[in-house]
Amino acid sequence: MKLAIVILNWNGKALLEQFIPSVINYSKEADIYLADNASTDDSIHFVTKHFPDVKIVKNKENGGYAKGYNDALKHIKADVFCLLNSDIEVTENWLPTIIDTFHAEPNTAIIQPKILDYKDKIRFEYAGAAGGFIDKYGYPYCRGRIFDTIETDEGQYNDTSEIFWASGACLFIRRNVFDMLNGFDEAFFAHMEEIDLCWRAKNSGHTIKYVGTSTVYHVGGATLNTLNPKKTYLNFRNSLYTLTKNATGPLFPKIFIRLVLDGIAGIKFVIEIKPKHTFAVLKAHFSFYGHLRTLLKQRKQIKNKTKYYHRTSIVFDYFVNSRKHFKNLEK
Repeated sequence: MKLAIVILNWNGKALLEQFIPSVINYSKEADIYLADNASTDDSIHFVTKHFPDVKIVKNKENGGYAKGYNDALKHIKADVFCLLNSDIEVTENWLPTIIDTFHAEPNTAIIQPKILDYKDKIRFEYAGAAGGFIDKYGYPYCRGRIFDTIETDEGQYNDTSEIFWASGACLFIRRNVFDMLNGFDEAFFAHMEEIDLCWRAKNSGHTIKYVGTSTVYHVGGATLNTLNPKKTYLNFRNSLYTLTKNATGPLFPKIFIRLVLDGIAGIKFVIEIKPKHTFAVLKAHFSFYGHLRTLLKQRKQIKNKTKYYHRTSIVFDYFVNSRKHFKNLEK
């Protein structure tokens, strides 16, 4: 099995200087690529000079995460891609158990390792934690992280388990499946495009796994942090995109409930004196309605929609029933 680790970069010399050494030291089983999104700093020169074994793929423009990977992966030959954020530190022996899982399970198309917080290494990291799930209304959450409640790693997720979505911070995917799905939806630009990709993989009959014996540490927010209203806009808009394209059953009752719940979120931002984030939620909905016709056409193209949600409403579970940890949902 030929494995390629592909690190997407845009003006990220400082992150590459800090984190690429661990990837090189602990990834002897793979070829390592830097996919550069038309950086204007000296990222490429730095990597070429100090890490000559890293192969460089130059994209013509900064198309964000989705287009950046779509463009770069066309030029890389491998059986499995590992899409790795530039702000991730990998650990010794992080690859063998993932490779073994791909070998043993032909229908497993996507795998995520355990993702812990680089800044607090005993805690799970927000973007992915121990594997992702989604509720009936398209709100994502993880084993180890529900909304802003993040668990300490006490070995509770040292398993191999089927999940619904894998984090784009560190996502392994078979090349033939990526090609069959036509890659990421470039309309997303960034944020939640991996959930859309995983959802389409599920609808195509593939399995997605979390392998908790492989660990990486993620800084998170290194390119766009949670204080940035653009991140709020992309998360709310892209969540609606994903739900519309992929969900089973009647769509518009779900959208109406999302309108109500997102409205409450907007009010919460007002109370927290974050008016720019409230505006970002409104902007996300207007953008969604403007693209609704295209999204409905995409929805018609997906024939075999499977049951997708793990809980009916994670919002209700979390805020009303005070189920803050994944183990409480299982009860």
